[in-house]
Amino acid sequence: MSSLLNAAASVLHANWRQSFTIPCEGLYPFQWNWDSGFIAMGWAHLEPERAKAEIRSLLRGQWSNGFLPHIVFHNDSDSYYPGPEVHAAYLSEYSPEVKTSGITQPPVLGFVLEEVYRISDQDPSMLSFINEVYDAVYANHDYFYRYRDPKGEGLVYICHNWEAGTDNTPVWDFIWDTFEVPEYDLPRKDTQLIDASHRPTNAEYCYYIHLIELFKEWKYNDAKIAAQSPFLVQDPLFNSMLIASNESLIRLGELIGKQEAVSQLRTWNSMAKEAMNSKLYDQQLRGYVYYDLRNERHLRHLSSSSFTPLFAGIPAAPRAEEMMNHFRNGNFSGSQNENLLCASFDPASPYFNSKKYWRGPIWINLNWIIYRGLQKYKLNEEAQRLKEDTLYLIEKYGFYEYFEPSREINEALENGYGGNNFSWSAALTIDIIKTP
Repeated sequence: MSSLLNAAASVLHANWRQSFTIPCEGLYPFQWNWDSGFIAMGWAHLEPERAKAEIRSLLRGQWSNGFLPHIVFHNDSDSYYPGPEVHAAYLSEYSPEVKTSGITQPPVLGFVLEEVYRISDQDPSMLSFINEVYDAVYANHDYFYRYRDPKGEGLVYICHNWEAGTDNTPVWDFIWDTFEVPEYDLPRKDTQLIDASHRPTNAEYCYYIHLIELFKEWKYNDAKIAAQSPFLVQDPLFNSMLIASNESLIRLGELIGKQEAVSQLRTWNSMAKEAMNSKLYDQQLRGYVYYDLRNERHLRHLSSSSFTPLFAGIPAAPRAEEMMNHFRNGNFSGSQNENLLCASFDPASPYFNSKKYWRGPIWINLNWIIYRGLQKYKLNEEAQRLKEDTLYLIEKYGFYEYFEPSREINEALENGYGGNNFSWSAALTIDIIKTP
């Protein structure tokens, strides 16, 4: 595995930009929120000071109300759309001096801080760093429960598909059906850099941009977004990452004497876990699903996000065991074990597309999350298979953005999908190899 580790390290070094790491040359030339969290874990194995710099750099984009945007535009680049001028985050009274977007991404920093502390073998200097940034990360959690939980039920909403991280999952199709948007001029750059057939369509992008235009009209006011946004969804992935990060901040807070924060985090988590199990678990589908707050309905489709609550310890052990039917000759594995784990959308669904971004391909970050969740429940056979499938793809193709789940198609395929030399694919490969 040493050659694979060296190759992964080379990707991170090539994508390093003074104080942060870009996800991918050309395709993603700025700093992305949850990317940086996963990337920091890779740096913690290689150069811990860069892990600290990565997180500090991301937090420079935090708004004064605790909000943490999904992109921080530290640098200039013309290879990505939509850039800072489209997001116009300066319209918010809370925006920082550095240019950012006005939407967020799954909140991974809490558990990332605990991971980098673990990787450092509990180095006192790393704990000192955690003490330095703890309040900022806690403020982000406070923002979510203060502004994104209108019913006070412990589940926070996302107001844009990009906030989910799973940009074009077929689940969003059922949201797009509820409202119409204008046709926008879309000077996209992504479709010029990689195979356009693997990316979201222009019709989908019009919805993405329309939501941003609405938020700008409302000056990114959370109350107006909650009252009027046509996209308001409780996402199992997003909430699982928040709950897992709450748990980590509780443990870290106890180490550094943040008792008031710890008490509040415990309150949030107790309510959040109960709501996840009572509201988002689908007994028939045997997985966690999305809830459309705007239209008060469940969106009953399975995706890789349906299994992320394992990472946060949300289901009881019998429920976790029940969910494994999907990996044991079920929808995600295939009756003859013909699929690698874990496709980003249900391979048995008519909406599945094995090549199109989050409509089916395998993503290394979701595999890492689910792998760790399986380990937590001592589902060792499934965890080992997921690890083997992940490393098979990386060894065969290198550090691509996403991958084909079909074993048969992979036999003849020469490349992965999306961008190559993708930072979180490299960073999480390092962690998967180095962490038992």
